Amino acid sequence: MRHSLALSFLLGAGLVMTASAQSTPARDWLMFGGSLTSPSAIASSGGITAANVAKLSKREVQLPGTVDASGIYLHGAMVKGARHNTLFLTALYGKTMAIDADSGKILWVYTPSSYSQLAGSHQVTNSIPAADPDLKHIYTASPDGYIEKLSVADGHQIWRTSITRLPLREKMDSGLKVDRGRVIAVTAGYNGDRPPYQGHVAVLDAASGELLHVWNSLCSDRPGLLDPSTCSESDSAIWGRPGPQIDPATGDIFIATGNAAWNGKTNWGDAVIQLNSGATQMLGNYTPANTDELNDRDLDVGSSSPVWLGGGIIAQGGKDGTFRLISIASMAGTAPHKDHELQVARLPANDTRRGEMLFGQPAVWQHDGETWVFAATAAGTEAWVLANRKLSTQWKNATDGTSPFVAGDLLYVFDPAGLLNVYEAASGKRVTQLACPRGHWQSPVVIDGHIFMTDGNANRRSTIGTLTIWSVR
Repeated sequence: MRHSLALSFLLGAGLVMTASAQSTPARDWLMFGGSLTSPSAIASSGGITAANVAKLSKREVQLPGTVDASGIYLHGAMVKGARHNTLFLTALYGKTMAIDADSGKILWVYTPSSYSQLAGSHQVTNSIPAADPDLKHIYTASPDGYIEKLSVADGHQIWRTSITRLPLREKMDSGLKVDRGRVIAVTAGYNGDRPPYQGHVAVLDAASGELLHVWNSLCSDRPGLLDPSTCSESDSAIWGRPGPQIDPATGDIFIATGNAAWNGKTNWGDAVIQLNSGATQMLGNYTPANTDELNDRDLDVGSSSPVWLGGGIIAQGGKDGTFRLISIASMAGTAPHKDHELQVARLPANDTRRGEMLFGQPAVWQHDGETWVFAATAAGTEAWVLANRKLSTQWKNATDGTSPFVAGDLLYVFDPAGLLNVYEAASGKRVTQLACPRGHWQSPVVIDGHIFMTDGNANRRSTIGTLTIWSVR
């Protein structure tokens, strides 16, 4: 039976419910991480347990594109005149697909008008769609710099709006968010940081597609879309996997930037920024004391999006192998805020610099009254518990991974070598490994009795791919 629309709005508003509080299993996954704060944790996986996870049925679906990202899911969506449990994916060159989760049948494919010019080129997207709360529309990003609103029923385009004047440099790299009748998107840069580009936040009207406002992380005194060559500074990519994080109570937008100049006035490289819900005003900011060193060494503070821990605390993981706990109150105002972290913890590390870099998004799990955080790097996976405004390690291992996902009491971490590791979340004991094709930035979605994983690497510029589905039925 389809859950109520009210539950969809609760999930979309960032409410994380424990198993005891959740009376109906969540069956929709509306955006990366499941809600506005992207916890990537859900109380029930729809019947997948430690006892049966190694015995699930497995299906591989050939896709007309490589999906180097994650997907979203709607239970019982009305597609092509019938109800389907449907997964939605966006591939490198902008093809967005609706796939029946039970049969593996591709129900429709939307192909942007730029596809034939871009297919096989370096100009790709790793963006993740987002669903409208009406459950009848989704929003996607194309590598030509456009955001699109599509019909869930048949994939037809409702509107299409550009959010960059230089899509060759400004990449559509992150998940989209939908809140208060608006679509919030961010831009990044391509591998190698070839100038000019500026990471920025774009806010669009969900109904009409009108571009309402743009906040630029460089030349931030200039609102609206910039010709990147007209700004004296470049870079400051906003490229965390979930994209912007949204305070469900206020609509405030939290983003983190990559390496670039920082002056605490108009240039906000290697910083965490709080904007109001319309992205018309900065409400707060933070940057580490060693921001110049981070910029010089390309050690982006914002290789992940801010991690919403509750209680007025966020965590920020970066390419320098650190996890910084920050009080939101300490960021308040437009005056520059350097340093003053609550804690600087180390991410899983090895003897190589790349091993400790965070390229995925941590998961946040509310369990038995405690807030747990899971993160994975190329050097390993670690679990912490938040207590007294500090993180303390509960367990760790040397198995690498991308963005973790918690469903029920199981933790799923994808190893790009081609294994989906399943752990007991609280103990770290490995339950099983599920074999799947190799990948890159992909991460699993576990919901409604299914596990979804895509494969491939954006750097190989392929126009085909594979979706692996494990199911309890």
